[in-house]
Amino acid sequence: MVGSVTTRSSFLERLAEGPLLFDGAMGTMLHSQGASLDRCFDELNLTHPAMIIDVHQAYIEAGARVVETNTFGANRLKLSEHGLHDKVTEINRAGVELARRAAEASSDKSVLVAGSVGPSGRQLAPLGRLRPEAARAAFQEQVVALVDAAVDLLIFETFSDLEEMGEAVRAARGICGLPIVAQMTFTEDLRTPLGHTPEQVLEFLHDLDVDVIGVNCSVGPALVLRVIQHMRETLDSGNGVPLSAQPNAGWPTRAGERLMYPAAPEYFGEYALSLIEAGAAVVGGCCGTTPAHVAAMRTALDNPLRAPATMKLRPAAEAEVIASAEAPTELAQKLASGEFVIGVEIDPPKGYAAEKLLAASRMLRDTGADVMNVADSPMARMRMSAWAVCHLIHSRVGMETVLHFPTRGRNLLRVQGDLLAAHALGVRNLFVVMGDPTAIGDYPLVTIQRRWTNTTWFPPVSSGS
Repeated sequence: MVGSVTTRSSFLERLAEGPLLFDGAMGTMLHSQGASLDRCFDELNLTHPAMIIDVHQAYIEAGARVVETNTFGANRLKLSEHGLHDKVTEINRAGVELARRAAEASSDKSVLVAGSVGPSGRQLAPLGRLRPEAARAAFQEQVVALVDAAVDLLIFETFSDLEEMGEAVRAARGICGLPIVAQMTFTEDLRTPLGHTPEQVLEFLHDLDVDVIGVNCSVGPALVLRVIQHMRETLDSGNGVPLSAQPNAGWPTRAGERLMYPAAPEYFGEYALSLIEAGAAVVGGCCGTTPAHVAAMRTALDNPLRAPATMKLRPAAEAEVIASAEAPTELAQKLASGEFVIGVEIDPPKGYAAEKLLAASRMLRDTGADVMNVADSPMARMRMSAWAVCHLIHSRVGMETVLHFPTRGRNLLRVQGDLLAAHALGVRNLFVVMGDPTAIGDYPLVTIQRRWTNTTWFPPVSSGS
């Protein structure tokens, strides 16, 4: 067990004194100073140390009381993409030293240095090929370097996979007793990219023995506020732990060679008050935020007239509370209670007339069938969309369906779009299958990868060429 600079109890005591303001984006600032987006920003700790110190100092002067090291991607797996897998220790130690120099040069000697740890950049099995033990080893290597260089705390941020976050935190807890801030990122539907709700995230991270739980990056301050509200409601039922909120500056747009973010500093200042009122003990910024954003938050937090204890959250459109979760489907309820379920599989019609299919569905419903299983292009033959059939049965027969959802021939974007379509049509039960390979028609090899140049396509290059 490596000794810590800041104890967990002293860190929590500091949070109890009032909101703690973290810094903003490191990558945004480095890019604004000319660093290419395809460059390894972590390596700049070694090649351009003065640039890193300048960014830290700018955030401290803006009012940040915690600066994060420039080590977000400094794990072995991500560094290997730049041929730097053998410089994990060197890059992380340099990142801590540069942040420490900036903090010690400040007139405020209470500034803390947080060791930034981002995700591995690979997907954990079974969704990906990275084994959990390999991910944990990569995080252990990085955390050891950060702790040996004497960070005050660790911050695990922008994680989308709870299991990967678990490996990272467990790796750290096996090394040190430093305070840990654990932050997940969320999408517009108030779930992580892998589908976990704020309540599920809070419960999972609480069991990991972290000191602060929160959200960062995501889709701007309004969404982060909603996530914090949901987490606070769960905390009210008994899980006592400080919350953190570090939103990005909204969706980025490209202007020439630069990325532009829409949320202005004043907007961040206003939301800092709402985030604190909603229950956040830690606030700061992520992608697209600058010292100007941090300065606006500092001004808002330091002005008691702008943040009364009884302040009410605004009913702004973007901060509306989402509708409560829908009740489980009848099929889900029957399966959960152990009831015997009768399902009948049908094929969509080959044309646009669906009356015979609907009549058959009514007859099966009346004779005791619970759900209709609707196949999608069985045997790879052209038929009516299975989505439409499910919708027709549900709306005209009043019977639940199970949509067969083949993944063959769909990329991730198409899968997401089709899932949204199914939800919009009221289809809630899905059976995911590979799907039958195309064997007829003019293009039987349509699912084979092709590379197009204007109107000419070239066959895939073999692995041996």
